[in-house]
Parts: sequence; C-alpha cells; structure tokens
Amino acid sequence: MCGIVGCVGEGAAVDRLLRGLRRLEYRGYDSAGVAVLSDDDIEVRRSVGKLRNLETSLLKEDLVGGVGIGHTRWATHGRPTEENAHPHFGRERNLVLVHNGIIENYLELKEKLVAEGHEFHSETDSEVLAHLIEGCVKDDLRDGVREALKQVRGAFAILVLDRRFPDRIVGARKDSPLVVGLGEDACYMASDIPALLEFTRQVLFVHDGEILELSKNGVSITDFDGKPVKRESERIEWDLLMAEKGGYKHFMLKEIHEQPRAISDALLGRLDPSPEEGLLPELTIAPEVSQNISRVCILACGTSYHAGLIGKAWIENMAKLPVEVAIASEFRHQEPLVGEDTLCIAISQSGETLDTVAACRVATKRGAPLFSVCNVMGSSLTRDSSGVLYTRAGPEIGVASTKAFTTQLLCLYLLAIRLGVDRGHLNPKEGMDRLDRLRHLRSTMEVALREEDNIKAISQSFYQAPNFLYLGRGLNYPIALEGALKLKEISYIHAEGYPAGEMKHGPIALIDENVPVVVIAPTGGPYDKVLGNLAEAKARGGKVIAICTEGDKRVKESADVVIPVPEIEHELTPFVTVLPLQLLAYYIALRRGCDIDQPRNLAKSVTVE
Repeated sequence: MCGIVGCVGEGAAVDRLLRGLRRLEYRGYDSAGVAVLSDDDIEVRRSVGKLRNLETSLLKEDLVGGVGIGHTRWATHGRPTEENAHPHFGRERNLVLVHNGIIENYLELKEKLVAEGHEFHSETDSEVLAHLIEGCVKDDLRDGVREALKQVRGAFAILVLDRRFPDRIVGARKDSPLVVGLGEDACYMASDIPALLEFTRQVLFVHDGEILELSKNGVSITDFDGKPVKRESERIEWDLLMAEKGGYKHFMLKEIHEQPRAISDALLGRLDPSPEEGLLPELTIAPEVSQNISRVCILACGTSYHAGLIGKAWIENMAKLPVEVAIASEFRHQEPLVGEDTLCIAISQSGETLDTVAACRVATKRGAPLFSVCNVMGSSLTRDSSGVLYTRAGPEIGVASTKAFTTQLLCLYLLAIRLGVDRGHLNPKEGMDRLDRLRHLRSTMEVALREEDNIKAISQSFYQAPNFLYLGRGLNYPIALEGALKLKEISYIHAEGYPAGEMKHGPIALIDENVPVVVIAPTGGPYDKVLGNLAEAKARGGKVIAICTEGDKRVKESADVVIPVPEIEHELTPFVTVLPLQLLAYYIALRRGCDIDQPRNLAKSVTVE
C-alpha cells in the first residue's frame, strides 16, 4: 500500500529519501512527501500525484540535513490532496510523522484532542496520530511514542521525527510491514526491502509490537512494554538489477517473461529429495500432523485465491483430503469451523496482506496448524507460520501479479505431492513420477510465450470491446477467473470468469457479436464438454478466442481466433494456459494507453482493510 522511507546519516537525506521512494512506486500511490531536519527545524514538502511532481518542487530549493522521512500515500481517510499527503505535523510543529495502515479509533481520539483545543488541517487518521504522539513526548521520543500507542487501536507502521531529538528517528509497527537497513554511513527504515537495496543489503525485520530508535550508528529495539529486543540482521541477495525493467517496456511484461526462470528457481533442490530429508524438508510438517488432519482450508485473496482453487483440486486428488478455499477477508469475519484437525494453508505474495494475515491468526487461535506459500522472507505471514514454502519468484514490481501466481501454483503442487505421500495415497514412486513431470516445465512455458506476437496482433482486434467473458472447466476454471482479473486490473475493461458449464444458467444472455468469449480448452480432462460450451457461445454470435493445445484442429475449426499452447499433462495445464491470458491483458491495456505497472486504485500489497 503506502510507501515509507526514513534515513539517519551524513549527507543529504532528501536525495536518499527520493531514491528510496522511487523504488516503492510499484506499491501504488496518489501523493508523496518528505520531511528533513534542517538547522534545528523541520522542513516538509508534499505534492499530489506522481513522485516526479515532488521532485520538481524540490529542485527549486535545497533542503539540507542528514535526518529525514518520506512517504507515498494511497488515499484511505480523505481525498488525494496536498493537505492529506504525508508527513503530518503535530500541534506544536515539533514533530512530524508518516504512517501506513488505519487507526480504527481515530475519530474517538480526534474528538478528545479537539476538546483540548487541537486544530486539524487534514481529513486523515494519520494527523490525529501525530498530534497524539507529540502530546505524549516529554524527555524521550521513544517513550512518548510508546505512551501514545497504548491509546491506539488499528494497524500501523510509523516513523516519527522530532526537532527536539535531532539525531534519531523512532519507528513502530503493528500489522503493517517495516524493515531496517544498516548502511556504512547511514541507517534506514522502510516499508519494503526494495527501498533499501541501493544503500545496503544488511536488513533487520521489525516484528509486530516493536518500537525502534534509529541513529546513524545503528538501531535499538524494544517491545511496546519497553523490554529490550535483540535480533541479528540478515543479508538480502536481491540485486537492484532484478528490480529494473531489463529492456522491457513495463515491469509486468518483464515479469511475464521471467516466469520460466522463476519456476526453475523454485524447483532448485526440490526435485531430487534425499532419503534422509524427504520431499520439501523446509516444510517442517510432522508425520502425525499429516495423518491427523481431516481437512484443509486455504486462505487467500485475489490472484492468490485463484491459485488456491487450483491447489484445492491437486490436494484433493493426491492427498484425498476435502479442501475449502476461503476468501480471507470473508473468513476472518465469520465463525470458521477450523481446529486441530484442519490444516490451514495461507497464500500471499508479500506475506503482509492484512486480510490474509488476520484470517490466519483467527485460525491459529482455534488450534489449526498453519503453513504458508509466500515470496517474502521475514514477512508477517511467514513468522506466524509453522512452515513455509517460499516461491522464490524474486521481487515482483508490477501491481498485476504474474510470476508470483505461477510460482504459487508450483508450491501448491509440491505440497499436494508431499501430503499425498505422507498420508499414503501416493506411494514414493508415484510422488517421484509427479516430480519428474516438472523437469520440463520451464522449457514448456518458454514455448508458450513464443505466441507473444500472435497475441499482440489479436489484441488489436479486441481492445475496444467493453466486456469480456472467460470460460473454463475443472483446473482451468480458476484460470478463467485469473484471466478476467488481469484484464480488469490493467485495461479497465469489465470481464467475468465463469465455469463453462454454468454459462447456460445465466451468462449466455450476455453473449452477442460485441462480447469476446475467451474459452480455455486444452486437451484432456473435460475437453469435450468445453468444446460444447465453445459451440454454444459461437452459435449466439460471440467472437471466440480459444486457448487450445497446439495442433488441435477441432478447436481451430470452431473458434474465431486460436492461441495454441504446447501439450502438457492435463493436471499441469494451468502453468501454460495462464500465460497467453497474461499477455492478452497486457497488450490490450497497452493498446488502450493504460498505466500498466501502476493501474488506478490498486496497490501491490494490500495492508489495509
């Protein structure tokens, strides 16, 4: 969601803040601002719109000082205006604050402060927090922050700068990510690792309920009760080059093409299990847990939810366990029937998706063991989990997820094999046979991506359509959902994904010559049934775009447009059928002139409700 950067060191802080914020643009934002401690006073500059607007305003003046904080805001409380942009001052303007998250009781706090004579200049909950903290600061900044946070309900990651304590920044987190970077001549705090990589690879992950004091010499950590916390830093091996576009027009296109490599990375060390360690030794699932569970509950949102739907089919097939796939934002507000006999599997690219993390905490409170599929080491979700399968996708900058999705699928497939073997429904040889099927997955996906020029040409004929319908059956129904989601996210065209067999129960009424129908029809599985649905759409005048197995003459004769994918075992078809749908969404959005990497109203990591 919003981006945070803080810096304490020698030299110009404002330059480092801007460089860090630029690395966080992928999170989505509508305003930006910085605050720098300069000559015992705090200078704040804020702008609406893209970061370049802030940079342009800063060219007119020279903000000196080595201590500062910066922020990119995605509007929650209040419109995207300069007044609502961060940083926010406290009442006496001694203190400024940047904040990610939502303060649930901010209206209650605001009423109390107004009664005490405070005046507010924005519509935000964050300004309320700045006033509250400033009023609590006496002899020590960290103690003041701690005292104020005792009155706060909600999710937050904050950085606080006070001119009375000019050599430090105080940060704190609860349910919103925060990470420390330890450089040679400066120390940093940020909401995500990419903001730090230009300056250091030594990082320290902040846990929930911790308050930090950052100086140029290092960081000290306490919990919310003031008890000191000791933690070793970790080295991040990501290279900045991994977060650059690599010659592609957009990060999304680069990441679509990175998927074969990402799959290969995700398989490293996992295809040839040792007899001693067994399959997926990093997933510390005790044999008795595998044997004693009677059901599985997958928790996820958005694209990760679609991956979970496919994982459900694999787990039910290989491990013979009933699987529920729950939308995390709904699960947490119900009375879920989970307990010690329910294995919960959480899926999240960032590991900071608030609804998913909160849903998992509901499940674990009821005694359910929790495992997660995640891309980010040290994230909230991974720390809450008994075991983790890392997707190893590397940084995914484009808001619309691509390589995170396919690597999530791979991890779920591996987990299904592991559960199947542990529970005795797959013998070890059958498990190895399924692993062997994955050895050629990279090359098969590379072949599928060679249809890019064909897909680019197809997009020219359909980019003006106001609505799309995506149809699939079995394993490829979730792919229909994912294809429709990608089109909606980046092209702003209305699209719906449907089980193909449900078309005649309502959606068929929508089909005419103005509604392109994307039918996912690889050979195997319910292939003949899908062909029947394709014919139904064609008979109603729909323009049919078919994703089919290479050389399939039956589909070619029936569809208006064909996008072939290489032949692969049917249970692995989602890995190749999703690729042309990603490219189709990309090229339609490109033709429509949309902001592909930062689509409107969306953010990469959804850390607010």
